[in-house]
Amino acid sequence: MKKANQLIGVFTLALLLWGASSSKAQIVNGAFKRQDIFQKKPMPLPAVREADVFWSGMIWRIVDLREKINQPLYYPTVETEGRTSLTALLLKGVESGQLTAYDARNDDDFKKPMTLEEVKEAFGAVTKTIQVRNLETGEMEPRTVEGEIRLDEIKQYMIKEEWYFDKQASALQVRIVGICPIQEFLRDDTGNVAPEDNQVQRRKVFWIYYPEARDLLASNEVFNPYNDAHRMSFDDLFIKRYFNSYIVQESNVFNNRVISDYLGGKEAMLESKRIEDKIFNFEQDLWEY
Repeated sequence: MKKANQLIGVFTLALLLWGASSSKAQIVNGAFKRQDIFQKKPMPLPAVREADVFWSGMIWRIVDLREKINQPLYYPTVETEGRTSLTALLLKGVESGQLTAYDARNDDDFKKPMTLEEVKEAFGAVTKTIQVRNLETGEMEPRTVEGEIRLDEIKQYMIKEEWYFDKQASALQVRIVGICPIQEFLRDDTGNVAPEDNQVQRRKVFWIYYPEARDLLASNEVFNPYNDAHRMSFDDLFIKRYFNSYIVQESNVFNNRVISDYLGGKEAMLESKRIEDKIFNFEQDLWEY
């Protein structure tokens, strides 16, 4: 009987120790475990037949990350609690081979794929040899400077999308075709900041074909400033149009020229608004009330 009691005691102690160790291993940072977003799939989009589309127009717009509503795309600049910025997520997809980056220097038709090294070069993250003055001897000496990708310099995104009227659904619809990070920087050819030159330089880094990126975007969450319990994915943000932007280009007879080529200042802003109003008024003008 004594041995039985000892065995029962040892067994009970082992269960308590196992329970303590398992409770330590399962740390939940909050009231509940958030895992739905990581298992989420892209929202299915209805198929579109060419015969059902009797009007369409290609639009290019700019999403400025300095606007308050667009800040969830920019922050966090460093990965926090599984959340990351859109630029870091796209780069992660390119590095893993899940996404293909396309050259943005010549066109936006996704014709020329880029390697990871070419993407780094497009960011300006290349190793350079510059001449630096030696403070002791006063002579110029070569110095190798390692390039780095500065994610905080991505201040805008260009979105290529097609608006179309589907007569089967009797509704005006939109599909995002591609997304392109735009880098803003103040540096000279040597990679140094040029404070005397206040001219901000902008360049398109690479294009991502949006339908290819939907799986990755749908499984990563975006901070919801209104409710922590219901955070969206990056794909939800774009599909639900939870961002602000302005039009910079439309398909036209002038070889797809951008608005800044023929207007500037207030007139360019009004032209952007005119194009947007024209798209939405097209649908309204089809109906009689």
